[in-house]
Amino acid sequence: MDIESRDFLNTPPLKTVRFGGSVVETLAKYKQGDLSDYELLKHQLADPEIKDTQIITWIQELRNCVTQLTKDHEQLIYTILKLPWLGRSQAVVDEYMAFLSNLVSAQTVFLCACLKMVVSHFLPTKVTVCEEGVDLSDTDDEDENLPRKFNLCHQALQLITRYVPSTSHFLVPILQDSFPFVQQSSRILECYVHNLLRVTVYIPTIRRDVLEIIIGQMLKLDVSASRADIEEAEENALQSQRADSSTEEALFDMDEDLMTNPDRPSCLGVTAHPVAERLDSLMTVLLAYIKDVCHVNGTLHTERTKELYRDMLNVFDKLILPTHALCHVQYIVFYLCSFRLALVEAFLEHLWKILQSPSQPAVLRQAAAGYMGSFLARAKFIPVLTVRACLDLLTSWIQRYIDSQDCKDRQAYCDVSLHGPFYAACQAVFYVLIFRHGAILAGNMKKGLEYLQRLNLERVVMCQLNPLKVCLPAVANMFAAITRKYQIVFCYTIIERNNRHNLLVVRSSAGGDCVSTNTNPLDCFFPYDPYMLKRSGPLIEPLYQVWEEPADSEVVSTKTLPQGSKEDDYDFLCGETTQVDGIVGMTPSSFDSNPSVGSPPVTFQRHC
Repeated sequence: MDIESRDFLNTPPLKTVRFGGSVVETLAKYKQGDLSDYELLKHQLADPEIKDTQIITWIQELRNCVTQLTKDHEQLIYTILKLPWLGRSQAVVDEYMAFLSNLVSAQTVFLCACLKMVVSHFLPTKVTVCEEGVDLSDTDDEDENLPRKFNLCHQALQLITRYVPSTSHFLVPILQDSFPFVQQSSRILECYVHNLLRVTVYIPTIRRDVLEIIIGQMLKLDVSASRADIEEAEENALQSQRADSSTEEALFDMDEDLMTNPDRPSCLGVTAHPVAERLDSLMTVLLAYIKDVCHVNGTLHTERTKELYRDMLNVFDKLILPTHALCHVQYIVFYLCSFRLALVEAFLEHLWKILQSPSQPAVLRQAAAGYMGSFLARAKFIPVLTVRACLDLLTSWIQRYIDSQDCKDRQAYCDVSLHGPFYAACQAVFYVLIFRHGAILAGNMKKGLEYLQRLNLERVVMCQLNPLKVCLPAVANMFAAITRKYQIVFCYTIIERNNRHNLLVVRSSAGGDCVSTNTNPLDCFFPYDPYMLKRSGPLIEPLYQVWEEPADSEVVSTKTLPQGSKEDDYDFLCGETTQVDGIVGMTPSSFDSNPSVGSPPVTFQRHC
């Protein structure tokens, strides 16, 4: 036997079979126009049965000639990027990550392709299930390797960022474009949002952009799930559950099954409305992220909280404030502000600046007034001295506005198109007093009444602009009942006069069709009406001031409602209230407002 034969016999056989020459030779032939080995290489890399040893061999050779992998070889690169490396051995993972590092360092033209590949794995693995001849795609919730896959994706992204510092500029658009359709399952949306938030931990420069991406998608869900739709879905689910329970008890007495059946939303604390349920899962993830960022070892970290507040305030101004009739997304800021009084003051100052600024659009000024009033009324963590400071600001501004109208030659009249911010501010004051008058009067009734009288509310409700005419009927009537009880101002004369005149229209300086008074011409809403999502709800409930129906003469009979209004208008006043614990003094805000807007012109004063 010759030497070559003996060497062959003594050499263990390779575990894999490989066709074609080396990568260097293949690329050389490709450059000369010979595509046979090149196509063979792509075919072998795309083989779903490819072995770990084959992947390692190919990747090692590709790393050695990465400088030759120019734009002309993008098809080969795309084939490599489709390799199932995440589910492979650690040896494959290490070799693949080393290849990615070499590739983006030598050929930045493939940076975006590499980023898209990594981001595509931020979603759970999809499996196809065939039911009655129809292929249904769903996530593989039983995939035990999912946490490992996500960890490897973030390791790869960190490697790429280390070798290409400008990665963040290219990453943000990819994160935006790769966001799954909001009609996807809660599991898919939750995984993607979780991974996006995780990216901000090691690439903090893109956090504001990432928050904008996430909240922008959440707004789509929020506006598609109104309070009425959620309530209807919950009621239908409850009726269905009761019917099933009655039937099962009558036929089989299967009480235990009712406690374990996963198809019943109320058993699991799951929101019955499908769109609201998807929003609920994202709210849970985002609120948990806010808490984790702001706290270190259970203690509030001031600087990290400041930075997150500034990023969140920017997103609030850009996306949340201009969106009308939201139900839940705005509670992100509500929750963040609950961590510290300085955050409360900063947020209120920011809203105040928008409200009183003539340079801001009227619709945003009205929205700011709605947020200010609702926040003061509903946030249990806001001390009464802060409430009084804000009422002082609002009523002073309202009085000055009335003065400016009285100084004009022509008589002022009720016109929402001209005085929208004024009416919004008035309604905010009425709304806050409805909820917080008890706290203001607590402790020292005499001083509390003196303070309310100093607000000069009588002039507000009796001015020619007639704010009670355009406020929500529920707010106007409850405010009238409370102020009558304490003899602060008597509103019923004006309300009855408005009803007696029964004007069919509200005068409009813009001309055209007039607006019916049976609607709410102010077109406002209270952003912090009761929170309805079940999974994230427990984080909000301890912070939330609910309404307690008065048991005495404050109760407003439906007979006092303006003509055409409905008893349902009082939905936002239902529930039970919890008294505010203690009175905490004001402290100057240590948080700046949005730098692009400027610092607030007025700082809330300490009240003794």
